[in-house]
Amino acid sequence: MRIGRAPILLTAVTLASALTLTACSDGGKTTGSAGGNYVTGPSGISTVARGERVEAPKLDGETVDGKTLDTSTLKGKVVVLNVWGSWCPPCRGEAPYFKKVSDELAAAGKDVAFVGINTRDNSKQNAINFEQDYGITYPSLFDPDGKLMLRFPKGTLNPQAIPSTIVVDKEGKIAARALVAVNEKQLRQMIDPLLAEK
Repeated sequence: MRIGRAPILLTAVTLASALTLTACSDGGKTTGSAGGNYVTGPSGISTVARGERVEAPKLDGETVDGKTLDTSTLKGKVVVLNVWGSWCPPCRGEAPYFKKVSDELAAAGKDVAFVGINTRDNSKQNAINFEQDYGITYPSLFDPDGKLMLRFPKGTLNPQAIPSTIVVDKEGKIAARALVAVNEKQLRQMIDPLLAEK
């Protein structure tokens, strides 16, 4: 039996589309403003000058462990938001760094709150297993449909990939973003300058 070129081409296109859809991130670069201009450094971290930051949206709802959380109650602290999914290899790669940095800052009594946003997991159990596997103790909002991510205004440092990390300053304004998996050094680069702000 002879297979024509059209079915082979269709199969290749279908396979390429499937691979694109299952990737953790869209890898898109953002241009725009966050109430002003933002700068993306060589490490892939975008930052906004203090006077040009915009208010972070209210993120609230049920957590992976069945409690409720409203991030607007965290004003006065630097808030580290990490968008993740248990199915995402880069999320698994960065999880040990989030555990280490969150534990160290908590032990040092720093005014930092870590909050996960678990997305595209159909089951809370998958998310719970992920948190247990990596020893994550901070709360994660359960957002299987990605609705919380849509609350960020367009043109701001909004999460556009999985994983994404957004850091909000003590005044509740979006200050930094990474659209890639981050390591300990990158996390500190995003958090430490905001802790130093008076």
